[in-house]
Amino acid sequence: MQATVRDYDPETRSGGVLLDDGSELGFDAEAFDRGGLRLLRLGQRVNLAVGPDGRVTAITLSTFPLP
Repeated sequence: MQATVRDYDPETRSGGVLLDDGSELGFDAEAFDRGGLRLLRLGQRVNLAVGPDGRVTAITLSTFPLP
């Protein structure tokens, strides 16, 4: 699933994204760490792995494969 970074806090390594349908999803530090990223910028395109409960389990840049 692809999305656009809506906000990101580098201290907590958490934030939120906007899906292409306009809905919002949040992600936590655990999902950020699984993607192997160091930083995100507002407006950046990302790939998401979402669990069966609808929670983001991994986030990475759209040019990187999901773990």
